[in-house]
Amino acid sequence: MDGQLQGRTGEGILAGIGGTPLVQLMRVVPPASARILVKLEFANPTGSMKDRMAAAAILGAEARGDLRPGSTVVEYTAGTTGISLAFVCAARGYGLHVVFSDAFSEEKRRTMEAFGAIVEDVPSDQGNITEKLIKAMIARAGEVGAQPGHWACDQLNNRDAVTGYLPLGEEIWEQAGGRVDAFVHSVGTAHSIHGVGRALRAHRPDVRIIAVEPAESAVLSGGVTGSHHIEGIGIGFIPPLWEPDQVDGFEAVPSQEAMAMARRLAREEGIFAGTSSGGNVVAALRLAEQLGPDATVVTVICDSGLRYLSTPLYAPGPAPAPPPAG
Repeated sequence: MDGQLQGRTGEGILAGIGGTPLVQLMRVVPPASARILVKLEFANPTGSMKDRMAAAAILGAEARGDLRPGSTVVEYTAGTTGISLAFVCAARGYGLHVVFSDAFSEEKRRTMEAFGAIVEDVPSDQGNITEKLIKAMIARAGEVGAQPGHWACDQLNNRDAVTGYLPLGEEIWEQAGGRVDAFVHSVGTAHSIHGVGRALRAHRPDVRIIAVEPAESAVLSGGVTGSHHIEGIGIGFIPPLWEPDQVDGFEAVPSQEAMAMARRLAREEGIFAGTSSGGNVVAALRLAEQLGPDATVVTVICDSGLRYLSTPLYAPGPAPAPPPAG
């Protein structure tokens, strides 16, 4: 996979990946702040940016001969990568065995199953996302992936995945008219922030790349591991392919603040998104205030709020209280 399939070439549904809109936030940005542009990645076929990395990972494995007709792909996932892999596997004719957990939304489980995936659970500690949970999921996926006829995608260690995000960076640069002073983005595997950052720096070497992580588990910036409620990011340990020299700074966003911003985006901007997207915008707003009105800050709306209707994110009433420390 050369990273260029998405949104441009190919047969069938995979040709629909990429080419998502870039829009300006109009109501949540205070006066005298930088312009904030957001990439609406819920416009991808499954409603998530992860469609990009899933296609890159599967097509890369095919090119190397790791995947053959009738193979079953195996992955540990908070659900978003699982949905995207399920979609690509359905389009390419592979089975998918997902290692999931009750810490993540029921919508994600049902969507993966709708695409034909087998979904296996690793129980969480009262719904909290922790390092212990993620590592247990990884271990179980390794056991399943070692079976004959199975191929472990292993997203944290999959070097093909980052190439899926190179077109995302190119799209941002082109759609922003070459005006990007900073890119702000949350970190799970780190593939998306590195892929976009690499593409943007090819055009502007001094662009600022800012990593976003949960305040309750801000391990990238030197904090301690902990439990949080921002699905898809903050795995509680340093991702294996993390490149610290490619990041200029960090923003730690509490789960409750990320949830509150996701709600504001829906009600004030008409952008229906998940919690990590709320965290991205919180961090982007902080940086926009520092940079001032002549700058442009770009971030990502990672996925659709439709995946979180069964969770506390969009439950009636105020945003949920943060999880206990530890």
